[in-house]
Amino acid sequence: MGGGSGYRGRVTAYAAVLLAGGAARRMGGVDKPARPVGGRPMLHRVLAAVAQAESRIVVGAAGSVPPGVRVTREEPSGGGPVAATRAGIDLLDPGTATVALLAADLPLLTAEAVDALLRQLAGSTVDGACYVDGDGRRQQLCGVWRVAALRAALDRLAGQRGDTLDGAPVRALLAGLAVREVAWSGSGPPPWFDCDTDDDVRRAEEWTR
Repeated sequence: MGGGSGYRGRVTAYAAVLLAGGAARRMGGVDKPARPVGGRPMLHRVLAAVAQAESRIVVGAAGSVPPGVRVTREEPSGGGPVAATRAGIDLLDPGTATVALLAADLPLLTAEAVDALLRQLAGSTVDGACYVDGDGRRQQLCGVWRVAALRAALDRLAGQRGDTLDGAPVRALLAGLAVREVAWSGSGPPPWFDCDTDDDVRRAEEWTR
């Protein structure tokens, strides 16, 4: 199931769910994950960072994706990141224990950064691990999670909201989970940097040069 050495070696078996359904209002409603950074669409850069995942699922309007990547949509369309998380989790193969849950606009994410999170989760009793920025804010869509805990959290939240996840915030989904907060200690730019504005894209371009 994948040998190798260094950061490209398999730390633990996992799947990856990428959330690509945002409205990108601050970019005029463009297909944000398709915007290039360093000559590649942001979505493809994130997919490359999780190339070792046993399965890769994109939720949202993905356009062209590499072979083997599955694409689905949240219900209802435009229902937000929690509804999209449900759609992605529902496509996981039975027995999948760990999933990387990632925004699709993280052009600086690397395999090294994903593996660091997987190591933090492995052998622990927590439900998930995600990065925190320099101000201590959790970067919740740059994390890895135990699938069973995430499924239970989705069911709990849907029950609280009348069996719907439409418009539910990510913080409500993860509120009851035990989370290991991880500070980035690797080389290079912060892997959780997302691109919400044109200025963000320009800054990411500078980091990739």
